Amino acid sequence: MPREYVYFVYILASQCNGTLYVGVTNNLIDRVNEHREGLVPGFTRRYGVKMLVYFEEHHDIDEAIRREKRLKRWRRRWKLDLIASKNPQWRDLWIELTQ
Repeated sequence: MPREYVYFVYILASQCNGTLYVGVTNNLIDRVNEHREGLVPGFTRRYGVKMLVYFEEHHDIDEAIRREKRLKRWRRRWKLDLIASKNPQWRDLWIELTQ
């Protein structure tokens, strides 16, 4: 029986209503940890984008990639509304995820 994979589309923020980053991964804990530790060169390290504020699960990699690309094209206001719909206090979900 083939192993079922889970893929995550996630949004990181520098702070509440701060700079946003949208990504996709099959290992949310490791990937967010890389961002938090500054191990990922580029945008997130440059702008201090480390707070996990939103994520969603997908069971198909193509679907997850399409969703990531769609979210990246969204207006900022739409992304802020999406985050607020699931995480109105802008909690760092990393803390809950790793406890």
